[in-house]
Amino acid sequence: MNYWLILIPVISAFIGWFTNWIAIKMLFHPRRPMNILGLTVQGIFPKRQQQFAEKLGRLVSEELLSFKDIAHKITDPSNIDQLLPMVDEHIEHFLKVKLKETMPMISMFIGDKTIAQLKGVFMEELKTLFPVLMDKYMENLQDQLDLEKIVVEKVSNFSSDKLEEILMAIMAKEFRFVEILGGVVGLLIGIVQVAITLLTTR
Repeated sequence: MNYWLILIPVISAFIGWFTNWIAIKMLFHPRRPMNILGLTVQGIFPKRQQQFAEKLGRLVSEELLSFKDIAHKITDPSNIDQLLPMVDEHIEHFLKVKLKETMPMISMFIGDKTIAQLKGVFMEELKTLFPVLMDKYMENLQDQLDLEKIVVEKVSNFSSDKLEEILMAIMAKEFRFVEILGGVVGLLIGIVQVAITLLTTR
């Protein structure tokens, strides 16, 4: 048996791993365009960063974080109900303490029963008013904030190092798997080559 045949799977495994490793590195490197043998080479993410930013900005503003969804969540009755105890406490403090300090003459004619009635009226009115105020606030906010533009600017201004750091933190395991898979596939191809060589040389 030719023992050098054992080297074939080893070399094939190395080539499989190395080519996948190079492919992953080329997602981020080179950072800037380089001319190699007449070809302009640049990492995929640095080259497509602006397009990536624009698509991400559009996705965020249209699908992931629309003002309509935010407004719907804010004006949801269950969310407003969570605010009411704090509002109730504030109104009661105003009627019992601040009103007495600011307008002592009026407070002399307002007893606990009247305060309770006034508070009840205010609370009912606020339940109706809150959704309207929040809707109007979100309309004004939408006019002032362009989510798509904000995301595009932020992602476009990411340094290539920062972008690589973020993606590697998210996909490190997947990238490692791709590298190992390249080695395994290379090894299998090498074994098949050895088997074919042995069968054809008998």
